[in-house]
Amino acid sequence: MKTIKLKTNINCGGCLASITPTFSKWEEVKSWKVDIANPDKVLTVETESLEGQQIIDKLASIGYKAQAM
Repeated sequence: MKTIKLKTNINCGGCLASITPTFSKWEEVKSWKVDIANPDKVLTVETESLEGQQIIDKLASIGYKAQAM
């Protein structure tokens, strides 16, 4: 299992609600969370097989930005 941390523009409960369906159904994602209290809005993803760029691309497809930390 590996942990991927990304800086995002996910900054509120509404943003979390909009990404939850995508991340909850994504089989490769074992767990995820966003620290919206952190100034970098850090998304932490636990996965066996995904790479950071795949998560960045998925977020972009639903209207959010992310970058490696």
